[in-house]
Amino acid sequence: MKIHDNVLSAIGNTPIVRLNKCVPRGNFPNSPNSRHEFFGKVEFFNPGGSVKDRIALSIIEDAERKGELKAGGTIVEATSGNTGVGLGLVGLLKGYKCVFVMPEKISEEKRAVLRAYGAKVIMTPTGLGPEDPNSHYGVARRIVAETPGAYLANQYHNPANVKVHYETTAPEIWNQMDGQIDVFVGGIGTGGTLSGVGRYFKEKNPNIKIVCADPHGSILYDLFYHKEVRTPPASYLVEGIGEDMLPDNVHFQYMDDFVQVTDQESFKACRDLAATEGLLVGPSCGAALAAAIKYSEKLTKPSKILVLFPDGGRSYLSKAFNEEWLKTQKIN
Repeated sequence: MKIHDNVLSAIGNTPIVRLNKCVPRGNFPNSPNSRHEFFGKVEFFNPGGSVKDRIALSIIEDAERKGELKAGGTIVEATSGNTGVGLGLVGLLKGYKCVFVMPEKISEEKRAVLRAYGAKVIMTPTGLGPEDPNSHYGVARRIVAETPGAYLANQYHNPANVKVHYETTAPEIWNQMDGQIDVFVGGIGTGGTLSGVGRYFKEKNPNIKIVCADPHGSILYDLFYHKEVRTPPASYLVEGIGEDMLPDNVHFQYMDDFVQVTDQESFKACRDLAATEGLLVGPSCGAALAAAIKYSEKLTKPSKILVLFPDGGRSYLSKAFNEEWLKTQKIN
């Protein structure tokens, strides 16, 4: 058994699990006994609890190589929580100070984890545009400008994000599935996962469909289909996916379809995964599964559908798995 020198070398090599009870059979009149096969890539097995551990380590090591982050420096990021947790973990073990700026809708569990790693957490109002100086993006930029030795991780636009998914996440999945994938479904927060994995899969097999689960309220669906924002951005409850701006790490050329999902659909699928499959995952995972099921309904032959589950449900016990909170938000 391999002994890890620290938890950073335990990042990656997360399992893929077949989904059995919370997915439909499919309707194929010419092959009534056939069904789609659904699989989940379960990223909460990473030491920081999410897929963002992968980009956190990649971004920081890239900055170190380039001399942009030096001993005694401070890592700063605008985050919905998971990237902050990954960066906080990496920063802790590498000896950097960390400051993370988050919108107020982010769960208290995520804030507590960041503080447990010794990071400073700053909250900003939810729903402010990315150019607003009081948004989490704007505050993060200001902190970097005012702090000597600070480094902005810049997950939305940093090419090291896409690169790590292209070079490591995608080959990992390809080997686990023996290349037998028809559809890959995930959400877009920064775009790194879907862009990096999508590029790799398209190079291996151009027929693989890359599908994005996009919350109602995000502008990405409009940008993909119409090249312009037709419906203004609006607030929604799912954390970590969807955007009110276009990150540089969103590479539409590797994507085939966008499926819009509601908060209701996302939280229901999230809770179904826990209740039927024993997978305690977060609402963005539910969004991805809901989108995968919707997309599967238009497929004309049985397909292998792999859904990326970015994080675990323990970060959302006060929300997705709290009956009183769900009632206040009119989620049933």
